[in-house]
Amino acid sequence: VQLVESGGGLVQPGGSLRLSCASSGSRVTFRIMGWYRQAPGKERELVATIASGISTNYADSVKGRFTVSRDGAENTVYLQMNSLKPEDTAIYYCNAATYFDDYWGQGTQVTVSS
Repeated sequence: VQLVESGGGLVQPGGSLRLSCASSGSRVTFRIMGWYRQAPGKERELVATIASGISTNYADSVKGRFTVSRDGAENTVYLQMNSLKPEDTAIYYCNAATYFDDYWGQGTQVTVSS
């Protein structure tokens, strides 16, 4: 299974970006999919996850600004990011998990700066 992220880039504070993560290589059903991020000098942290039953979980720092969604048929997960702040600058990683395995994408850079 491979996960490929897209949609990162440079955006001004207050702007929006939409990240996408598509899976390929094997037709598996992911129990949960989501996004994590890692800023320079910091540990990787959870941003948002969505389970197969569409139950979502968000980090407190992004609640009300970010929305995670998924296309179950295509095993694709999205992250809509609004009202972006400089502290959202990080490499964003897609994650997908079955009951037995855990998969990560290569990461996409998001930079929020004026």
